[in-house]
Amino acid sequence: MAKEQGIDFFGVADLAIAESFIQDQGGDYLSKFPKAVSVGIRLLDAVVDQLHMHNDRGAVFAYRGLYNSVNSRLDHAALFLARRIQEEGYQAYPVPASQTVDSDRLTGVVSHKLAANLAGLGWIGRSCLLITPNCGPRARFATVFTDAPLKTGFPMKNNCGDCKACVTICPVKAFTGASFKPSEPREARFNAHLCQNYMKKRQRELGEELCGLCVYVCPHGHHRRTSKHSRQ
Repeated sequence: MAKEQGIDFFGVADLAIAESFIQDQGGDYLSKFPKAVSVGIRLLDAVVDQLHMHNDRGAVFAYRGLYNSVNSRLDHAALFLARRIQEEGYQAYPVPASQTVDSDRLTGVVSHKLAANLAGLGWIGRSCLLITPNCGPRARFATVFTDAPLKTGFPMKNNCGDCKACVTICPVKAFTGASFKPSEPREARFNAHLCQNYMKKRQRELGEELCGLCVYVCPHGHHRRTSKHSRQ
């Protein structure tokens, strides 16, 4: 059903080990759900590949269009799946793909990356993005909390190695370079306010805040790509 909705990544997370984290970010209600369905859509390489033209309005606005379209499709798919789960007699709570609810901590209701990681769809990189084996961080995700008895996946091994390309390319050095550790807060790896302030500056100067350099540069988004042109 997810694939019919245009979904490229599908997995189910066991949330038991993340209960306290979910409670802190999403509250008591969400923390009682034992599982979460994680769904993702791959971004278009032709658009992401232009993000190195950092101040080109055409490239940045194309990324915004893609970003919004993918988020909208994810929200639609999450709602569709939640309704189907409810029809089967279980609880389902969809969380939109892009939503900030805490302006101080710059967090949403849930970390979609955490859910995708626990579902076995990828690992958390030094950029704090979910890195998938097939397209690196070139994907976006949404989450459906549920009590449906679905088979769960397992967290994937971190395969960043010594790579720090995302750390180096960040214009405001928002990443510390530390590897992801579940026991550490996000601040150990990422200063979200530096990133936010930089995007506000871009909004004033370019009329669009999105950056995406950490998405563009990750080698896991490049090394598995093939195309008709590259095979000829």
